[in-house]
Amino acid sequence: MERVSVLCLSLLLCSLSGAEIIEESEVSPESVNVPQPGPSDLHAVLREMSVKLAENRLMIQQLQTLNQEQNAKLAKNEVRIEELQTLNQAQASELKSLKTRTNVTENQVESLRRDRAVGQVAFSASLLESGSGTLGPFNAQTTLVFKHVVSNIGKAYSPHTGIFTAPVRGAYHFEFYVFAEGGSPGSTRVGLEKNGEHVFNAQETQSNGWAPLPMESLCSWRPETWCFCVCGQTVESMMILITTARLVVTCCSHVRLCY
Repeated sequence: MERVSVLCLSLLLCSLSGAEIIEESEVSPESVNVPQPGPSDLHAVLREMSVKLAENRLMIQQLQTLNQEQNAKLAKNEVRIEELQTLNQAQASELKSLKTRTNVTENQVESLRRDRAVGQVAFSASLLESGSGTLGPFNAQTTLVFKHVVSNIGKAYSPHTGIFTAPVRGAYHFEFYVFAEGGSPGSTRVGLEKNGEHVFNAQETQSNGWAPLPMESLCSWRPETWCFCVCGQTVESMMILITTARLVVTCCSHVRLCY
């Protein structure tokens, strides 16, 4: 192949030489000195292009390698982002639980603060200041207001409404006295109820005279309902109701009052 190229180039040079001899009178002196490309120049150009092509291939390989490394880093970052999102959700749940526990603790601290601020609570009251009397009859359950207050430490009992407000948790001592009237049909019963259920009760049937039915109880106060109930011929339904916030006395029929 190189021989054919050399032969073609030789023929080309011979043709050019002949043309130069024929047109020598028309060619300027400067054109005679212009160098003509030879085989060595073509080989040099080809070598230079080959070198540039190799450099470009190497650069492409380097860029491909860099792209693969960037893709690997991107995949790692995506995994890390998912892990951080999961951790963030877990921390959010833990924070919510911590806030709930904090609120409970704050409520407990506030309750203890109120307990310390209140101090002692006690009251003693009666329906009449002196003498005796009869209330009723009543057709429906009616609140009895113990208007005569003997003592009211802590101001938890209201003689205007008959309501006792239990301001703090603790042990509360209750005493309640009922007299069974003799000669009345039926019996008289005194009971303590919790949330509408009887805890204990006392019952007496008296043929004549009077018989006391004292009730005494030491109760641990809770968010529950406690009530004293008195049932019988003369007092069909009389109770002292103690809830988380108040104590109410109600009765039906009529009640015999003595003081």
